[in-house]
Amino acid sequence: MKTRILLVEDDPATVDVMRLELEHLDYEVTVATNGIEALDIASAQLPDLIVLDIFLPKMDGLEVAARLRKNPKTKDIPVLAATAKALPDDREKCLAAGCNDYIAKPFSHRELGAALKKLLGE
Repeated sequence: MKTRILLVEDDPATVDVMRLELEHLDYEVTVATNGIEALDIASAQLPDLIVLDIFLPKMDGLEVAARLRKNPKTKDIPVLAATAKALPDDREKCLAAGCNDYIAKPFSHRELGAALKKLLGE
């Protein structure tokens, strides 16, 4: 069975590129385009990993990460923050909110793959 990834991203062009990259890496991908949808899908489908943008409509990614950690069903799902927020303290903010790791956009196919494998223990 393929590893299931929930991609949380609101930009359609970025969704297309990242979905192709994730599928090329042999992951099964589900997409959420806002924070509330992300929480609903994560709780219902329990993906193996969540790739989470921080700038999202309806609820930002930091709040999504915090809520994932408070939910007993989703608290242990690894979360990779994949965001254009690349100021010096942004990584710490993402980790403090509950993300397991952080990758700044734009990132390479190799960087994304390495971050995913690290979080999945592959």
